[in-house]
Amino acid sequence: MKVLKIGAVWCSGCLIMKPRWAEIEKEMPELLTEYYDFDKDKEVMEKYGIDHKLPVFIFLDKDENEILRLTGEVDKEELVKVINDNIDK
Repeated sequence: MKVLKIGAVWCSGCLIMKPRWAEIEKEMPELLTEYYDFDKDKEVMEKYGIDHKLPVFIFLDKDENEILRLTGEVDKEELVKVINDNIDK
């Protein structure tokens, strides 16, 4: 499973989610994460229809199709559940 993690340096929710997501990556090394900056990666923002509500986590299946997305501050437990429920897709 691949996750596109989109944030910005000015985003307070992104700062809160950064250590939370780092824990998940450490615990789940099979998870592939790509990071994109809202202000620098305009092509990705347009492709996925990202507005100013950040952070955004876009979960992709093995064929790079979007499974689901979560926006804003999300509990670690909820993120882990979403990952576990979809890891084999």
